[in-house]
Amino acid sequence: MDSQTRWIEVKVADGSFGAYLALPRGGRGPGIVLIQEIFGVNAHIRSICEQYAADGYVVLAPDIFWRQAPRIELSYDEADWKRAAALKQATDPQQAVADIAATIAVLRGLDGVGPKVASIGYCFGGLLSYLTAAAGKVDAAVAYYGGGIQNKLELADSIGVPLLMHFGGRDNHIPAEAVKQIAQRFEDRENAELHVYPEAEHGFNCSHRPMYHQRSAAEAHGHTLLFLSEVL
Repeated sequence: MDSQTRWIEVKVADGSFGAYLALPRGGRGPGIVLIQEIFGVNAHIRSICEQYAADGYVVLAPDIFWRQAPRIELSYDEADWKRAAALKQATDPQQAVADIAATIAVLRGLDGVGPKVASIGYCFGGLLSYLTAAAGKVDAAVAYYGGGIQNKLELADSIGVPLLMHFGGRDNHIPAEAVKQIAQRFEDRENAELHVYPEAEHGFNCSHRPMYHQRSAAEAHGHTLLFLSEVL
């Protein structure tokens, strides 16, 4: 970490948890709450925070698993996959959304943060970004390979803010039929945008994993930056 990055504490009714803060040069910009995968706020997630900070955003990534394993950082080997899956199973999504809402409140209160805040989430975080938008806590939402969104389509009408979703065409965790259901549910919504990257697998944005697909990650990042520039 350097002077532009640090951990800060977010207080909630039953305790407090860490959130990783990354500041742009100059310290001012629109806000992003960045929501982890199931592997914690690890080196990959911190690097994404720093990437968006370099793009001009104030980024804050909450530790979603703090009740079970504070500030856990998992890798992508088999043992850590099992640990990550167990942590996800033990996490109440609605409680996680409440923690994200508390993080957003802290983010909005930071000096230099613009009036609007977006959420960007990956994997489990993609679903949480969607749920956070449905709860009306952000001004825009982005979901990367959000597994489970297809099971929460009854919340679509609750989403009144711009929504961007990214999916891999070769994702073996999110069936093509699920992506089709999501696309159909939002096809008439002017505030919703969905991209499928034909060569990409699940986790294609993570350069720390074998399924990283540079072209798809670059395209998705470009789409996201354009989206954020328009809605924030």
